[in-house]
Amino acid sequence: MSGKSGKEKKRPVSRSHKAGLHFPVGRIHRKMKDGIISGQRVGAQAAVYSAAILEYLCAEVLELAGNASKDLKVKRISPRHLQLAVRGDEELDTLIKATIAGGGVIPHIHKSLLQTPKTVGGAKRKGDDEGDEQEGQFPDDGIDEHDQI
Repeated sequence: MSGKSGKEKKRPVSRSHKAGLHFPVGRIHRKMKDGIISGQRVGAQAAVYSAAILEYLCAEVLELAGNASKDLKVKRISPRHLQLAVRGDEELDTLIKATIAGGGVIPHIHKSLLQTPKTVGGAKRKGDDEGDEQEGQFPDDGIDEHDQI
């Protein structure tokens, strides 16, 4: 006891700690009040709810990006991993329409650009002949005749 009174002074507890969140409820509340039209009010629970939503979304994106970096055998999350995580998840892709700087593009080749195999399961497809290769053409080995080595 301190001798002055029978009560000990309580240490202040943040609203984030009361809500069990890591995101700053007080700062979000202040920013919400600053951004609103004058004369309007912001409820205390609005900041707690917004902080909870932001924390959940952050955890979701970081988990998916961590999985993407683990798949690529890298220990550090880069913007590329964030891009792969967001674009790989259907719901996050619809939510986040922004361009991620340094994220690159998602690998995708349209079906019409892919070559279809001439035989499927050992049987010839209709219209395929063995001798339809013209003279001077080579089977596709990935090199164009115009490409120089």
